[in-house]
Amino acid sequence: LPSQQKGVGMHEPLVDAEGFPRADIDLYQVRTARHNIICLQNDHKALMKQVEEALHKLHAREKEKHAKDEAEALAEALSQNQSLPQAFAKVNTVTPGSPASISGLQVDDEIVEFGSVNVNNFQNLQNIATVVQHSEGRPLSVTVIRGGRRVHVGLTPKRWAGKGLLGCNIIPLQR
Repeated sequence: LPSQQKGVGMHEPLVDAEGFPRADIDLYQVRTARHNIICLQNDHKALMKQVEEALHKLHAREKEKHAKDEAEALAEALSQNQSLPQAFAKVNTVTPGSPASISGLQVDDEIVEFGSVNVNNFQNLQNIATVVQHSEGRPLSVTVIRGGRRVHVGLTPKRWAGKGLLGCNIIPLQR
């Protein structure tokens, strides 16, 4: 305030003890300055309210976006798990020239289905041996996971130069 050196701020009285306007100050100048300061304070409050609302909106959007991103990531993880069925066994050797080799089975193929055997009914390797014995000379549908993808192989168990009917070794997966 221009008249502050005379002890007049925003709240000091503009009248003397008897209720007359003070003669030692420019009343018009003090009232105008007070009015301008009050207008500026009101403008400042309104702007701060707008800033606060904008910040609330920004953080709410950020929170929604974060929640949406997490939901999408979770959905993607779930769809990946669904697209790749659970394996129960793994091929750890394939003999060249064997029925398994001719059918295209490869080392490290994870077996998802071997004929009628799958993760839900597999107890031990005897399950696979039984299916192989009953399917000698007939093609078996074998589904494996290879390199993160599902691959179907037609495998026909039969007598060949080596031992067994397949010519590969299968080990159960510990899960």
